[in-house]
Amino acid sequence: MNKLKDFKFQDKRVILRANFDVPFDEKGEIFDDFRIRKALPSIKYLLEHEAKVIIISHIGRPLEGIRLSLEPVAARLSKLLGQEIKFVKDCVGRQAERAIKIMKPGEAILLENLRFHSEEQSNDEAFAKKLANLGEIYINDAFSNCHREHASVAGITNHLPSGAGLLLEEEIKILSSLIKKPKRPIVLVLGGAKIDTKISKHC
Repeated sequence: MNKLKDFKFQDKRVILRANFDVPFDEKGEIFDDFRIRKALPSIKYLLEHEAKVIIISHIGRPLEGIRLSLEPVAARLSKLLGQEIKFVKDCVGRQAERAIKIMKPGEAILLENLRFHSEEQSNDEAFAKKLANLGEIYINDAFSNCHREHASVAGITNHLPSGAGLLLEEEIKILSSLIKKPKRPIVLVLGGAKIDTKISKHC
């Protein structure tokens, strides 16, 4: 597995797959930015190494009617990083291409919700290629989405040199240690909205 620090990023267009599927309150404001904060180390590393950082993510489930924009996430990122993270209202197409074309090293942009395109979740090859054409290197830092056969997670890696971000690397390291050399006793806590996909109904 290639790691973030295996690459040279200066003046390179780097697509960073993050997980910004954060919760909103009744006023439409982010009330828990934990996932955004966890992505900061990889973003900072890329910015410090003069990459042109193109951040992609999903939020909500548009196919089920939960259609949310990532624009508030760009604002929160800007605040946390202390520099402007420009927001682009699509993740492919001319608008995204124009925004990326004028980027300078050490700048970052956040593209709109990947799931506004149904081709993302169907892992459409043409859509994956459109995403890949925006960058020169692909970094996956979305550990909780790695099991998904989606265009921005699986398909895109067929077209670009790819590696793991700092968060993904850390998560894999922790899980590997639990599997190979667990310190006993062990307590396993499972939860979430989709608990039936995590544990057998017969347990």
